[in-house]
Amino acid sequence: MIEARGLTRTFTSGGRPLEVLKGVELEISAGEFVAVAGPSGSGKTTLLGLLAGLDRPTAGRVIIDGQDLDALSEDERARFRVNRIGFVFQTFHLLPTLTALENVLVPLELAGTGTAGSPPSAREAAARASALLDRVGLGDRAHHYPVQLSGGERQRVSLARAFANRPRILFADEPTGNLDRETGARVAALLEQLNRDAGTTLVLVTHDGKLAGRADRILRIEGGGVVENGRMPTG
Repeated sequence: MIEARGLTRTFTSGGRPLEVLKGVELEISAGEFVAVAGPSGSGKTTLLGLLAGLDRPTAGRVIIDGQDLDALSEDERARFRVNRIGFVFQTFHLLPTLTALENVLVPLELAGTGTAGSPPSAREAAARASALLDRVGLGDRAHHYPVQLSGGERQRVSLARAFANRPRILFADEPTGNLDRETGARVAALLEQLNRDAGTTLVLVTHDGKLAGRADRILRIEGGGVVENGRMPTG
């Protein structure tokens, strides 16, 4: 489902090129839960952004369901993301002027500009958003604004938003990184449960060894390259 071929990303730092990713090769199958681990600065977040189509590689290709993302225009890439990809950020990225319910509705409203099937009606979108907030335990907080929610509650809103369009792929960048241990564990369990129930491919960047250990496979990045790509033992 997801392929990276010779994936390279170079930035300019102090007037000099800085190669953050160096010819990464990987494949992720449909329905897999893959944890991306490695030290800070190793290129994990850069890799996630490239796989999600949020950034373009300096060299190499990202192919999702046979579609080369680099062959798409910016508008086509945006539609592709809306219809197929969910993303959970460490810092939530909720819109502060919208309520929890309205934040979850955003991708459903954007889907109206897409091409994959018919977008939901306003009533269907509202019902789906409300059901997702109920699912993450925030049905009674639907009309609260982000500033009125705790960090854990905001992350749960972002999870509901990420699943609003029933994406085939979910990318999560340190989704528990800004949360206390107990809240982080709850969010991680919820993320995994939602993923398993929906059959969505999950690619998650984390420093949490316990969370990484729950994945089907760990992809370890160091120095811009893949140094480990192993399946977790079963049983």
